[in-house]
Order: sequence, then structure tokens, then C-alpha cells
Amino acid sequence: MRRDHLRPALLIFASIAIGVVGWSGNVLLLPVALGFPVLWSIARTRSMAALVSAGYFLAASRGLPQGVAAFYSSDIWPGLLLWLCASLSFVIVHAVLWTKNAGTRPLRYVLAAVIMAIPPFGITGWAHPVTAAGVLFPGWGWWGLGLMTAGLAGLVTRIWPAVAIAFAGLWLWSAVSWTEPRLPNGWRGVDLELGASLGRDVDLRRQRDLIATVRNAVSDGARFVVLPETALGFWTPTVARLWTSTSGDTDAMVIAGATVLDATGYDNVLVTIDRKGGSSILYRERMPVPGSMWQPWRSRFGESGGARADFFANPVVSVGASRAAPLICYEQLIVWPILQSMLRDPDLVVAVGNGWWTEGTSIVAIQRAATTAWVKLFAKPLVIAFNT
Repeated sequence: MRRDHLRPALLIFASIAIGVVGWSGNVLLLPVALGFPVLWSIARTRSMAALVSAGYFLAASRGLPQGVAAFYSSDIWPGLLLWLCASLSFVIVHAVLWTKNAGTRPLRYVLAAVIMAIPPFGITGWAHPVTAAGVLFPGWGWWGLGLMTAGLAGLVTRIWPAVAIAFAGLWLWSAVSWTEPRLPNGWRGVDLELGASLGRDVDLRRQRDLIATVRNAVSDGARFVVLPETALGFWTPTVARLWTSTSGDTDAMVIAGATVLDATGYDNVLVTIDRKGGSSILYRERMPVPGSMWQPWRSRFGESGGARADFFANPVVSVGASRAAPLICYEQLIVWPILQSMLRDPDLVVAVGNGWWTEGTSIVAIQRAATTAWVKLFAKPLVIAFNT
């Protein structure tokens, strides 16, 4: 192979490898993603930078086609189309901001990182390298985020080998001393293995089984029990009465995923059922999954349906005497929801999901890894509840 073809091929191969390994679902491998800005910076042309960006992003989000096919019970083509469309924003941003000018390159890369962290481009801002801050700077909070941003700028300059060595040292130290986020006292996240039936099978027997699960958690000392996304199905007056009528039997507050439906669409929410028999909507999801849940184009065609996005609403909610930062499913893959919540300095993070459709992929593992990295950065306790 000619040399002028070998270099681009190696860059693309390396970007794919970085996407696969960095976003494998192992939290301690997240710093591998920091190889992407280096490859982006050494690309010699804008088109090469676009190919490197595409290789990294498509590899990092490789589970999407299979997951979409499982979600819709269809063949692989809809998933492939969504996978390619979702990569466009990442590729376009990094291709447009790429430059040969070494002097302005750090500023341009940081600008690309910021753009991919906030709406509108941040809506599909998966696989963001800044997520590795929680591995390299655990407990450093906003200072750690600032150092990571400075490090990302350094990785696209001529001194990138020195920056990479410094990051490697921090990575090694973190791996040696790593501990999992602590669970707050009195809290219990309940993982379920009910597959696609959770949230869809809403008969009385299923609700009673969930109530029994809560009671088992309470018997083990839990005062706050968290159930996964959409665990209760549609939140109707009948379901609310069933749960509130039994809440007096337990000395605990239940936080569970549900769906609130009206004539124009629906909200993906967390509800609370307290010890006194009361219930309320605790949190409305800020960013549902684009395409499959959030479908803003429907209103332009006079159609109803689709999940509502609250974007910057309710970043922190009150649960008892604590202030919690909720993250529902897709919000764990992108940047701005967790950072918006951390601006309010919550006492803990509550992460829920319903990942039955991701079987055979690393999507749930990536969600857990990304959430773990963020809570480690800000030294917050974590409660996780997933259905698979």
C-alpha cells in the first residue's frame, strides 16, 4: 500500500479501535477515548478529519442498530439509518471546526467539545471524551472538569505526547485506587430482569409483584426504594390508588418510572409514593431518546404523540430531606443533563433505565460506566435501578 494511503487507513483504523475500547462499558477504559482528539488533530485534511470522526463515533455507538431492531421488532435497516443519521452532527461539527492552523486548533477543538455537550448538537452528543474526567480526576469536581478541558486542548497541540503521558499517570493511579460510588444510607435501587414486559404488562398481578419487591427491599432496611424506568407503566388514577393504598404497609418512599399520557403526547417520568399514602410526579425526563421517543416534527404536521422533552427543567428534585439529581436512560449518555444537575450541588444521583432492548449490546454497560464516571468526578452517592 502506498504511503499516502497507509496513513489515512491507519488513522481510521485507530479511531475505530478507540471508539470500541473506550466505549466498551468498562468505566476504567473511558480514558482511551482521549485518543480521538489526537487523531483528529493529526489528520492532514478536513475530509480525513471527518472520516476519523465518523470512525470513532460509529464504533462507540455500534450497539444502536441492533438495539433499534430489537425495540421495533424489525430488521436491521431502520437501526442502521438512525445510526448513520445520529453520527452526522458529530462528524459535521468536527469536520467544520478542523483546521491546519496549529495556533487556533486547541480553541477550535474545545469549541467542538462544548457544542457537542449542549443542545442542539448535544442532543446526540454520545461518546464525549470529557466523560473520562471522572476516571482521571475523581473527586475533583468542577476543577477536574476544567483540567480535563485544558488537557483536551493540549492533546490537539504539538505537546500532545507530554499531555498523554500525564494523563496516563493519572489513569494508572486511578485504576490502582479505584472504588465504586457509594450507595447513600437507606436507599436501594432495584434491578429487574423482566425484559420487554416491564411497563407493557400492566395487569394487577404485575403491580402486586412490584409491590412485593418493594416490601422485600424495605424488610432489608431500605427507606427509599427506586424502581426502573417505566416500571409502573401508565400512571393512571387506578394505578396511583393501588400503590397509595398499600404504601401505609411499608415505612418507605417508592420512586418509580412511569408514563404520563395525554391528548398531545406523553412524559417519561419518575413518580413518588410516600409513607402517608400520597403520590406525585417527581421528575419529567429532560431528554427522551431522539427519534424513537422524542419526535418534535409531529407537531409541525398537525400530529400528536411522542415524548415531550423538558430540556433544562427540574435538574434537581427533593426526596425527603435530600436533593437528588435524576437521570432517566438516554440522559446518562449525554453531557448537559448531569452537568446542569451538578450546578445545583445535589446530595445524590438517581439513575434509572429500561434496557431490555439492548440485549447483546454494550449500551446498558456504557450508560452505567458514564454515570459512574460523572458521580466519581463530583464525589456523589449513586442509586441505580435498571431493567434488562
